[in-house]
Amino acid sequence: MNRKKFNRNVAKTQGNAMNKDHFEYLANQIFQASLEVHKNLGPGLLESVYEYALVKELQLRNINVQYQIKTPLFYKGHDTGKEFFIDILVESEIIVEVKSCEDGIRPVHQAQLLSYLKLADKRLGFLINFNVVLIKDGFKRLVNNY
Repeated sequence: MNRKKFNRNVAKTQGNAMNKDHFEYLANQIFQASLEVHKNLGPGLLESVYEYALVKELQLRNINVQYQIKTPLFYKGHDTGKEFFIDILVESEIIVEVKSCEDGIRPVHQAQLLSYLKLADKRLGFLINFNVVLIKDGFKRLVNNY
């Protein structure tokens, strides 16, 4: 499929479910937006700066984005009264967790994103560490296999 001619409005399947082509289109847009943010800002800034810039970059690409989503935490169907925050939610389906760590992406960061995917019942997430020389070294895709 030619990504340049991809119509994201046609990519949705019946109902609210997102098909594989649309997931891949958005995954590519998230990576390209991250690359653009990193190219413009470089490494060494606070997570909140990268989060804001990434949200703006995705919005400039006409992608529906929400950020700092307060999400209630349930345990065995019971509301715990606690919540967790999703850094960025793309098209109500993809979670993006933003980091700015000198020591790189650690197993605990991956576990955090996997927990968020499970708790929010989402299938795809990205862990992006902007404190790297090359953004591809700080970009990790994770899937919730249910």
